Amino acid sequence: MNWDWILFDADETLFTFDSFAGLQRMFVNYDVNFTEDDFQEYQLVNKPLWVDYQNGVITAMQLQLQRFEGWAQRLDVSSSELNDAFLSAMAEICAPLPGAVSLLDALQGKVKTGIITNGFTALQQTRLERTGLSGHFDLLVISEQVGIAKPDPRIFEYTFARMGNPPLSRILMVGDTPESDILGGMNAGIATCWLNMHGRSLPEGIHPTWQVSTLSELEQLLCKTDS
Repeated sequence: MNWDWILFDADETLFTFDSFAGLQRMFVNYDVNFTEDDFQEYQLVNKPLWVDYQNGVITAMQLQLQRFEGWAQRLDVSSSELNDAFLSAMAEICAPLPGAVSLLDALQGKVKTGIITNGFTALQQTRLERTGLSGHFDLLVISEQVGIAKPDPRIFEYTFARMGNPPLSRILMVGDTPESDILGGMNAGIATCWLNMHGRSLPEGIHPTWQVSTLSELEQLLCKTDS
């Protein structure tokens, strides 16, 4: 194997989930019929908050609370209560992406693997346990615990220190979001592989070392270059 370590993003890289279904499930408990229009409205608030979080403008907690402020006022409950209910619903409905289990099984014993995620602590740990993936990883780094999110190179430097500072040339970062996973890996001086399942165009200035459209393709790439 050409790598000592392979670092993965978590959400939509190793496992997938349906945010709309999670919100629908959560709002049933508040007697709300959460519609597609409601979801679009939610995303108008949620997506810019994630960008602010990636850019270090707001904290993980601010993101989690601010995305539900409108609904909290409407339902006369706290944003914190709605966020907890959402995380609980989301933990229940995630599943490994096609090819994830096969890929991780193929890597077992050949290379060390870690997760570096901008997700939230309680949710990511639950997801890994429920999808049966937790035993595959030597390291789990969650931005909420570190206080820094990808693409900031400091979360990578923190991760490398926990890995024992292996040579940067022996580390690969795999992720689905160019603006955090690939740019973060580039900023940190390591090779990157973009999992581009939806045929997106690359943002300007972001250049992954490799690009694949499925995890099965990544498995073939890694095993083909196995030495």
